[in-house]
Amino acid sequence: MDIQEILRHLPHRYPFLMIDRIIKIDGNESAVGIKNVTFNEPMFQGHFPGEPVFPGVLIIEGMAQTAGAIAIAAGTGQGQDHIVYLLTVDKCKFRKPARPGDRIEYHIRKIRHRMTMGWFEAKAIVDGVVIAEAEVGAMVSVNEQ
Repeated sequence: MDIQEILRHLPHRYPFLMIDRIIKIDGNESAVGIKNVTFNEPMFQGHFPGEPVFPGVLIIEGMAQTAGAIAIAAGTGQGQDHIVYLLTVDKCKFRKPARPGDRIEYHIRKIRHRMTMGWFEAKAIVDGVVIAEAEVGAMVSVNEQ
């Protein structure tokens, strides 16, 4: 999934789109999304000047967006506009910071699915090292606008 296809599936836009590409996808079972962290992103003006660190909450958001993109691409409510709501974040651990110049890989694997809700195991990996992990729950909803 390139950026154009991601934009067709997700309602998020700059500066809050946290994935640049999905390089591997297995239906709605698993995926690997990519976020290229660049120094010119707005959060680095204040997080933290002189010691820029990509915010952990945005790493979680990237995990959720990758999970949402694969759920929508798998055909939940085909032909309609969708929005993905993050429902839960469990077992979250941050192991190392992400910094400008890093390429974060979001490795997402579906744990279970029920109707329009899905729960996913998510890992954020930089250069082969797990920097964060969590279980995220999300719900796909038809956008009524």
